[in-house]
Amino acid sequence: MNVLGNFEEKRREKQIKNERKLLRDLPINALKKSVILYFYAARIHSGLLDDGVEEACLDVAIEAYLTGGEYSRFIQSGEAMEATKARCREELSHFIDTLHHFWLYLDFEQGIMDEETIYSSCEKFVNHWWIEGYKKGARLYKLRLH
Repeated sequence: MNVLGNFEEKRREKQIKNERKLLRDLPINALKKSVILYFYAARIHSGLLDDGVEEACLDVAIEAYLTGGEYSRFIQSGEAMEATKARCREELSHFIDTLHHFWLYLDFEQGIMDEETIYSSCEKFVNHWWIEGYKKGARLYKLRLH
């Protein structure tokens, strides 16, 4: 008799394979430019945007990108992007809140940044990268590369 593999292991292998395909198309320069675009445009104090802050923003952007790519599988059933986005509302909210709290921590007792502006910037940033991941994943599904 053959030994059956663990379903969780196979699922995880497939997930890693799909994430690698998505990450091949992710330009690091575009990630870095988006950090500057979304957080400098919000008039966030430039002294706070150092390498550690940029790295934290990039981590959240990559996670949002991969989540968008993962949820793009619903395009096969004809689901619209907004309906798909509603499915992962909790995950997106978690990414936004994580980034928002990170920025608030940096600004603790300095009062340089406006809290609403920070939240708005974080929300736009996460949504942008979720949509980018969704588009790339949808393209892979349409080309049957997944």
